[in-house]
Amino acid sequence: MKILAIDTSCDETAAAVTEETAILSNVVWSQASAHAKFGGVMPSLAQRMHEERIDWVINKALENAQCSMSDVQCLAVTAGPGLAIALEVGIRRAKELARELKIPLIPVNHVEGHVLSPLAYSRGIKGGGIVFPAIGLVVSGKHTDVILIKKIGDYEILAETMDDALGEALDKAARMLGLGYPGGAIMEKMAKEGNPKMYPLPLPMARREEKNAFSYSGLKTAFFRLTESLNRASRQAGLSKEQIQDLAAVFQDRAFEHVVRISARIIQDLKDKEYKIKDLLVGGGVGANVELRNRLRKMANEFDLKVHFPYSTRLYGDNAAMIGVAAGFNIQDLRFRIQDLNLIDREPRARIDKGFKREENK
Repeated sequence: MKILAIDTSCDETAAAVTEETAILSNVVWSQASAHAKFGGVMPSLAQRMHEERIDWVINKALENAQCSMSDVQCLAVTAGPGLAIALEVGIRRAKELARELKIPLIPVNHVEGHVLSPLAYSRGIKGGGIVFPAIGLVVSGKHTDVILIKKIGDYEILAETMDDALGEALDKAARMLGLGYPGGAIMEKMAKEGNPKMYPLPLPMARREEKNAFSYSGLKTAFFRLTESLNRASRQAGLSKEQIQDLAAVFQDRAFEHVVRISARIIQDLKDKEYKIKDLLVGGGVGANVELRNRLRKMANEFDLKVHFPYSTRLYGDNAAMIGVAAGFNIQDLRFRIQDLNLIDREPRARIDKGFKREENK
C-alpha cells in the first residue's frame, strides 16, 4: 500500500511516499535559513512558508517515487506534537486530498515517527526483526525521551526533559558561542577539534539520576557564566577559535554524558525487573551526531543490546518518511481508520503514550 505522508510540525515542509517500511521518496524543504536571523523558529513565518511550499513538496515526492496521486492508497499527516499553526497547514492539505481522493487519512504522532524511523527499509511490516519490548530514545530539538516500546502503538515514557530538550540546549549553547542558528551541527564540527576536559562544567542531575528525567537549564547557566568569564578575561578581544572549539567540546561532552547516564540507569532498572530488552531504537535530529552515536553504541554493548539508527541522515531530522513508516504500522489497527475527517485535528502537546483524541470505529 502506497502512503503519501506530510509533516509540517515545525520549520521543515516535508512530504514522502512510503510502502510498508520502504521509503520511495523523501522530500524536505528546510526553512532554517529564513529563521536564522531570529535565532529560533518564528511560528507565523513557519506557517506562511509551509503554505507556500506544501504543494511543491507533495508533487516532488510523487515525482521522485515515480507515481501519481492516483497510485496513493492512503494519506498520513503529523497531527502533533509541534507548532499549532504549522501543524494546521499539513493537516488541512491532507484532509483536502483525503476528501478528493476518497482514501483514508491517518494522524501520526511526530515522536512516534522518530522512534520508529530506524525501522525504515526493514523487511516486512511486522518490525524488521526487532524484539519487543524494546527501548526507544528520541533526541531532537524539542524532545529528549526514553520510551518503553511494549509493542508498536503501545508506549510508556520512562524519562523526559524537565526543561529544554537536548537539541534545543545545543542550539542555545551554539548561540552563546556566536555560531548561529541552528547550531547543533556547527557545535559538532567545532567539538571535534576541542578538548572536552579543558573547562569544568557540572554534569546535569548528578547523583539524582533516580529521578529518571533530563534537565539542561543548570548546564546552560553554568556554560553562560563560563563563556562570559572567558570573554571578560580576553579584554574585549573575544573568544579565540581554540577557545570556541574547547567550549563546544566541553558542553557537548556534558550534555551527551547526561543522556547516556539516564538511559543506562533506566535500562538497568528494566533488566532488574526482568524485562527481556534486546533492542534500542534511536531517532531524532541529534542522533545524527557521530559522537553521540558512538557513546550509545558503547552503552548498548555494555547491556548486550542491539542499537538501531536510521539508515540515512535524512531520517534523523524532521521528515515525512518516518511519518509514512509509522502510518504503515498503524493502518493495521482499526482505531486509526477514522472515517470522519473532522475528528482529526492538531494536537500541539500530543504525547506518544496517550494517543490522539478520537472516536473508535465500531
